[in-house]
Amino acid sequence: MNCPSISAFALLALTACSTFKPVKDSAVHHLLEPLIPQRALTYATPAIAINRPSIPSYLDRMQLVTRKEGQLVRSRLHLWAESLDVAISRVLAINLSRLTGSMNIQPVESFTTLDYDQLLEVKITQFEPETANQMVLQGTWKLQAVSGKETRSHFFRIIVPIPSIKPAMNARVTSMNEALVDLSQQIARQR
Repeated sequence: MNCPSISAFALLALTACSTFKPVKDSAVHHLLEPLIPQRALTYATPAIAINRPSIPSYLDRMQLVTRKEGQLVRSRLHLWAESLDVAISRVLAINLSRLTGSMNIQPVESFTTLDYDQLLEVKITQFEPETANQMVLQGTWKLQAVSGKETRSHFFRIIVPIPSIKPAMNARVTSMNEALVDLSQQIARQR
């Protein structure tokens, strides 16, 4: 029987328990939200599937990214609660449903069959603060009929002021939500 090694192991275990403490996660998880007021969804049309938008690779990460003096800075404390492309398609679907009254507008992966007439494709080239006080959402969108000829893309550049509320990242996410409202309204008007 080797008692000294058991005692040494017990001492090591007690020491480890006293030096390793739980680490508090101080990260803030942000979520994009639809800002268009809820209304009863009573129509079956339009039936639109929202494809996940293509976004620049530097935005395709869990950290919020800020452009500073030609450099990209990733926040260690401010994270997305879901991937940005999923969040954008979810919010666009809800916004468009509320604008049109259609219960048949949703992200493409939510459709179990091809029960939609049109597919919304969005390509985002910029979705970040351009200056300290304005958010820019820029890219193209296309509402393509499932059957029929190819439709043209529509360019958009939406600039929304970033409110001067604290914390700054909350203000940024608020302005992103407002930019998605503007884009949703543009799509609803031109569909």
